[in-house]
Amino acid sequence: MSDKITYYWGNDHLQIKLGKRLMPRIRALFWAEFVVTTGMATIFLLESFYIQADLLRVLSYIGASVLYLLASYRFISRMFFVEELWLDEEYLTIVNSTPFRRTIKRYDWPSVGPLHYVGSPTKTAHPLKGECYDYFGFETQEQLIQNLHHEGNLYFNYAGFPTRFARGLYSWDAEEMIRVMKLFAGHNLRLGPEWKRMVQESWYNNEEEG
Repeated sequence: MSDKITYYWGNDHLQIKLGKRLMPRIRALFWAEFVVTTGMATIFLLESFYIQADLLRVLSYIGASVLYLLASYRFISRMFFVEELWLDEEYLTIVNSTPFRRTIKRYDWPSVGPLHYVGSPTKTAHPLKGECYDYFGFETQEQLIQNLHHEGNLYFNYAGFPTRFARGLYSWDAEEMIRVMKLFAGHNLRLGPEWKRMVQESWYNNEEEG
């Protein structure tokens, strides 16, 4: 799948495929975890050949197999994670897919609160970071962990609970996507005040007045 956002207009719906949103460092981290875990499983399996007791040998085989399966499942699920949005007259639908599972969540428009852009959450500097330079990489590592667990750059409140989506969506991509969503959804899609700073003010005002 491409890393570009693609739009498919139907007679009564709009489908948006968000594409690959993995940062290169996050992708490298997933590869490293996969290699380390499978390496441990391989060592575990090789060592089991020297175990004399049949029961322990069988348990070792099972343990190695579980590690292989776990590493493969986590790696494939993360690397091939896909987000899609479906808009129609009644619902905003968020679809999350991996090769192993597919989740579909529908939100009726009247209960969808204003859409907000979060971006990268703000944070204080790591206490071990140098005054002008991150000599030991503490700040870089913390930012990487933060991006790894980031749930999404867009959110709205639905029935009193926040719903986040669009992982790794940059602001310029978000602006384009919001314009397209507005063209289809009209007043069903309400925007948070931060969009006024992100998009052209004239466009925002026209959307609010129209």
